Amino acid sequence: MLEQLLIFTRGGLILWTCKELGNALRGSPIDTLIRSCLLEERSGTASYNYDAPGASYTLKWTFHNELGLVFVAVYQRILHLLYVDDLLSMVKQEFSEIYDPKRTSYNDFDDIFQQLKREAEARAEEMKKSKQVGKPMNNNLSRKQGQVQNSTTDGGNKKKSGGESGNDGGDGGKFKGRPLENGNLNNNHIGKGEVPSVVNTNGKENGASNTSAFDVNKLQKLRSKGVKKTKTETVANKVPEVEPKKKITKKNRVWDDSPKESKLDFTDPMSENGEQSISVVAADVVGESMMDKEEMISSDSESEEEEEEEEEETGKDDKADTKKKSWFSSMFQSIAGKANLEKSDLEPALKALKDRLMTKNVAEEIAEKLCESVAASLEGKKLASFTRISSTVQAAMEDALVRILTPRRSIDILRDVHAAKEQGKPYVVVFVGVNGVGKSTNLAKVAYWLLQHNTKVMMAACDTFRSGAVEQLRTHARRLQIPIFEKGYEKDPAIVAKEAIQEASRNGSDVVLVDTAGRMQDNEPLMRALSKLIYMNSPDLVLFVGEALVGNDAVDQLSKFNQKLGDLSPSPNPRLIDGILLTKFDTIDDKVGAALSMVYISGAPVMFVGCGQSYTDLKKLNVKSIVKTLLK
Repeated sequence: MLEQLLIFTRGGLILWTCKELGNALRGSPIDTLIRSCLLEERSGTASYNYDAPGASYTLKWTFHNELGLVFVAVYQRILHLLYVDDLLSMVKQEFSEIYDPKRTSYNDFDDIFQQLKREAEARAEEMKKSKQVGKPMNNNLSRKQGQVQNSTTDGGNKKKSGGESGNDGGDGGKFKGRPLENGNLNNNHIGKGEVPSVVNTNGKENGASNTSAFDVNKLQKLRSKGVKKTKTETVANKVPEVEPKKKITKKNRVWDDSPKESKLDFTDPMSENGEQSISVVAADVVGESMMDKEEMISSDSESEEEEEEEEEETGKDDKADTKKKSWFSSMFQSIAGKANLEKSDLEPALKALKDRLMTKNVAEEIAEKLCESVAASLEGKKLASFTRISSTVQAAMEDALVRILTPRRSIDILRDVHAAKEQGKPYVVVFVGVNGVGKSTNLAKVAYWLLQHNTKVMMAACDTFRSGAVEQLRTHARRLQIPIFEKGYEKDPAIVAKEAIQEASRNGSDVVLVDTAGRMQDNEPLMRALSKLIYMNSPDLVLFVGEALVGNDAVDQLSKFNQKLGDLSPSPNPRLIDGILLTKFDTIDDKVGAALSMVYISGAPVMFVGCGQSYTDLKKLNVKSIVKTLLK
């Protein structure tokens, strides 16, 4: 049964709801759909599942982009209603005819909706009946065909046995071929030593009647071919096998004949002593963290991009004389405009845009969903004059990318630290991620940035699994001159983190940075331990540390991390990933697609970007620069 159907504008004004349905929806499925699908550019999906206490809904929707309307149907997930898509399309068509932007109430649409609903339900019932009727008919046909095939094979076996006498009047047992079924019509007698022939010289009628019978000549030819093949195979088998070559014994190594020494060091010839050329790293850290600097995170500067664009424009102007016809035709089309954009018009531009995103290291699944969402938002819109479809699609994609990458909530950690300090408790940050992505190094970068803002920081060495992890964090703590809480190896990381937070409360630390062991998303024991650590300590921020080098694997890592944290947590409302820290961003040039893939799949914002090996190499994500690089 349909729970609810709503019609509202893109601005959020509800124009019409079905009063006769009138079912009070549990939870807020419509708000969740707008927040998690429509605003996050996931509108290209077919449906959305919403789970509420005591109910689970499926939501389907469609757009009227020219009028800016959204049509949403809600029904219980357990009911597979076949008529919902058809009903939405009919409601969209009928409502668009009576829609007036100045009008706010549409009470007269109730009767129209009831009629449309009855029509959609009747169509669905007819489809069900046709499917149910079609299945037994197909089964009967297959059974009949099987019976016919069995009868033909049985008849052939009986004729091959030679137990039955042929109607041709000859001695059927004297030759190996099958006797003709229509031999009586031929009026020809077949002798004992003759081979029966299917070719009939008496007339065409007999030849036509013989078509249903098996051709004896063809059978004999097939048999003779089979005999020839077997003979050739036996002859081939009789060819004497080539004797195996003798094993080549390895010669004994002569240690005296050592190769001549070659020069492997191609550095400066003046630096003969390697130890003297090594620069000593100063223990004192000097410099301001890049988090407090407004810099563009891009592979090329804006000036270079502008110069390239100007060169391209001048090149286009030079070639304009040679392509006057195409220019005038495209110009005429842009002046005339197009009535309504269709999906076929958008496909070439969307395909080119999808390929461009994938070359920038965006996961294929994410690029495809984004293009579907952009197509859904543009389909049916009227193309303005002096605009191209490609530029319209690119502008829509740019708006979608900015909307996705812009954080939906505040990511000001310093403000949250001060708020926790006023409450008399430390602000706890847990760093999680797979192996080798740089959790400990970037934890030290965050600690250095917090120290510059006069906050007391303490590290908690909760990586009790990897050898050398505690010593690595101890080295960072000694260089930054901050306290570290450690309990060694083979300890429960959840207990270590809890004791570290208690110690931070006693010594007055403002922030506790918890380092955890790297783990693959499929390692259930380690994921269970991480879920336990988060459940026991309730951190203020769970940061997922991921490499900017990954492509499709970013989707798998984040989705499975969130899934495992939710499934393995004993809490009914488990904590998931709150933010993302992207590492090795200085190694990817313009392949910045991992940031988009991670944000899209998790909904968590990118809070930090690691771009080097020193403590100062930590930046904020510049959304405009990332979008410009993705669409370049």
